[in-house]
Amino acid sequence: MIKLSMNNNKSIYSWALYDWANSAYATTVMAGFFPLFFKAYYSADVDATVSTAQLGIANSLSSFIIVLIAPLLGAIADAGALKKRFLFTFAYLGILMSAMLSLVGEGEWQLAAFIYLLGNIGFMGSNTFYDGVLPSVSDDKNVDYVSGLGFAFGYLGGGILFALNVWMLQDFTFFGFSDEAQAIKASFISVALWWALFSLPLLLFVQEKKEDKKQTIQLIKEGYLRLKNTFSKIKKLKGLLLFLIAYWLYIDGVDTIIRMAVDYGMALGFDSGILITSLLIVQFVGFPATLAFAKLAQFWDTKKTIFLAIGIYLFIILWATQMQKEYEFYLLAIMIALVQGGIQSLSRSYYSRMIPPQNAAEFFGFYNFLGKFAAILGPLLVAVVALLSESSRVAIASVSIFFILGAILLYFVDEKKVAVDVKTALS
Repeated sequence: MIKLSMNNNKSIYSWALYDWANSAYATTVMAGFFPLFFKAYYSADVDATVSTAQLGIANSLSSFIIVLIAPLLGAIADAGALKKRFLFTFAYLGILMSAMLSLVGEGEWQLAAFIYLLGNIGFMGSNTFYDGVLPSVSDDKNVDYVSGLGFAFGYLGGGILFALNVWMLQDFTFFGFSDEAQAIKASFISVALWWALFSLPLLLFVQEKKEDKKQTIQLIKEGYLRLKNTFSKIKKLKGLLLFLIAYWLYIDGVDTIIRMAVDYGMALGFDSGILITSLLIVQFVGFPATLAFAKLAQFWDTKKTIFLAIGIYLFIILWATQMQKEYEFYLLAIMIALVQGGIQSLSRSYYSRMIPPQNAAEFFGFYNFLGKFAAILGPLLVAVVALLSESSRVAIASVSIFFILGAILLYFVDEKKVAVDVKTALS
């Protein structure tokens, strides 16, 4: 276990607490209550497949906007004195939009979708700068531990508030609410307060590494040039490019299931309490399951373990298309929890084996860029298929194409050969 100096403890835990803070938005808003409330309240009296399409488009559009400005965000993040300033600019956007959702009335789906879109931009944008602050609180020896600490705090923080929000929903009279709608709106406000409160340690106790400040125009230019140069290198490394395309495809499937699962359950007519409890299962089972998957990869093989996760996801989709009983949603939630964190963490470690350490920041920048881009096509595909087929089951089945194509491309990746090719090309 890595020992942390007393002088650095405060900044490390203050940094990790931001993951605890903003994961409340990811669990309560993005994955949990907003999809449920959007279909039942904001988009009331609208056909289930149409509301699925509306939600899918809102998710895709917010991700697309982040993709467009990602190179600029990365460039600004490289100017150390601006990281925290922009982190909190985006964080406050997300915090404000979380609270604003509580003011949207029944049937006002356009306003709800717009506020949700802005909230997603705030959430994803702040995470870009949050990652950029990591080198300021860690070094080469403890960076993996510190990064993992943030990941763990995110699971726990998001899960704890979400559990409280579920209690508020299921026993709304105990908390003094007149109905479930009032309880959910209060939950959106609680996310804003939680996010704002637990962001304060990072704001107050984390000091950035000072670097030379640059003009905004220069930052924009350097950001896009950096992306262009990295892409030029990757294009010449066919094995690495093959993995990145494979990753982009199957992680798109993962992100789509995360964002659209509750909406799908609502479309099938399942009770909202069951859907929310299922999300709690994912949150609390997911963390130990991720660690277990990492152990399995150590004893077996990382690539084979990723294939196992993809296979489980395909089984989940097949089962989902045939699902009839509400208890089946619990079982699917457990299966998703077993593989969701594992496929994400193992993909990152598998990629890290193929790139030289001295170029890690450059290549992981492109990797993260693809991760953001992956959240566009899946929800959009679900939206289009739902409208064309008028069937939520067909729409969710369409997600399988991402896993199948991703698995086929991953099969042809030889990480050892790729690592040699990358090292040779960059030497």
